[in-house]
Amino acid sequence: MSETFLPELPQELWRAGKLELAHGVAQSLQVIRMATAALSRFLAEIESRGVKDLYGHGSTASWFAEMAGLSRGEAGPVVKRAIALNPTRALDGTEVPPVAPCTAAVAAEGLVGDERIDQILEILKRLPADTSAEDRAEAEKILAELAPHAGPRQLSEAETKLLGWLDPDGNEPKDPEPKEPRREITLERRKDGFWKLTGLLDDETGARTAAALEAHAQPRPVDEFGQADLRMKCERMGDAWAELLDLAIACPDQPGTSGYRTLVHVTVGLEELKSGLGTACLDFVGTMTAREARLAACDCLMLPVVMSGSGEPLDMGRLRRFVTPGQRRALNIRDGGCAFPGCHRKPKNCHAHHIEHWADGGPTDLRNLVLLCGFHHRLIHHGDWEVRMAADGLPEFVPPQYRDPLRQPRRNTLHHR
Repeated sequence: MSETFLPELPQELWRAGKLELAHGVAQSLQVIRMATAALSRFLAEIESRGVKDLYGHGSTASWFAEMAGLSRGEAGPVVKRAIALNPTRALDGTEVPPVAPCTAAVAAEGLVGDERIDQILEILKRLPADTSAEDRAEAEKILAELAPHAGPRQLSEAETKLLGWLDPDGNEPKDPEPKEPRREITLERRKDGFWKLTGLLDDETGARTAAALEAHAQPRPVDEFGQADLRMKCERMGDAWAELLDLAIACPDQPGTSGYRTLVHVTVGLEELKSGLGTACLDFVGTMTAREARLAACDCLMLPVVMSGSGEPLDMGRLRRFVTPGQRRALNIRDGGCAFPGCHRKPKNCHAHHIEHWADGGPTDLRNLVLLCGFHHRLIHHGDWEVRMAADGLPEFVPPQYRDPLRQPRRNTLHHR
């Protein structure tokens, strides 16, 4: 193996030209890859000699994890890759050839990294079971020669061609009867109050889910103050999921909710709810703060529950819908969407917010209601913005003093031009 050393770093790296920077990155990357290949040869030799006899460990991965300060999950793939690339010896001393010797040779020169090595090993696993040793070796050689100059897509294309060469007839025809699509969803509540959602979707359902989430996860436009949407994409996707749930629950044919956005059981008195102290119970979720309950109660069904000191329900009030379907249609026409200045959200993505909260005596009529998207609804409840109804019967918003020292009221002009 030829010696390769890291380039000498100039004292002031910011003075380096673009070619010098690129050369430094390329040379450093080659050294890292060559060192990784050398490490894999040491690990393969330890595996051959028996790590239990050498160091008293049950496996090479556990010893390497302790040696390198890694977890077993991190150390395992490194050892597995080392055994696949290098010859080892069985218990009787006979040599076990490597799975990918040509790839190992390329890796030793620092021309490929772990990602492409793992991709080649996975491709070799997918070759037909009846592939001869000669054909398997030729396929591995082709992949190894291609890897230094190719990315993951090019290797995938090479896999397709190799399969066409090794198995031109393809797999045997399967039963024409279509299988049931496989869809799995797991939802569990964590101790910190958050919910963990995991799932597995078939291709069609996954594509539909991605399209729906992407449509609702677009960044909010820059507002009049120049404030951009700073949410990461994963956060925007999470908010989009919440919006899709609101849309689904609001459907009149939705089982269980009858088109009501939320059903809140209030487990504290109104005075506690006004002060924001205490808890409320949201169906299927558990406890929530009274402050959050105020937000949820703007546009939902409310079921008051009077509790005894020991927590026994003494009286359950009647369901009361605060915003009627007729009022909601009128709001949709009047506001045209989220009324917050600069927001483009349409009525279907909005909640009906009580300007003066019902717990504070606010009536449920059009002069006390305004459409707000989920983000701006929370901003009004928990931020320093204020909303009020102007003399002409339309909502206007007063920014906090740190945004506008004069606190000039503003309106959304995007929905009605």
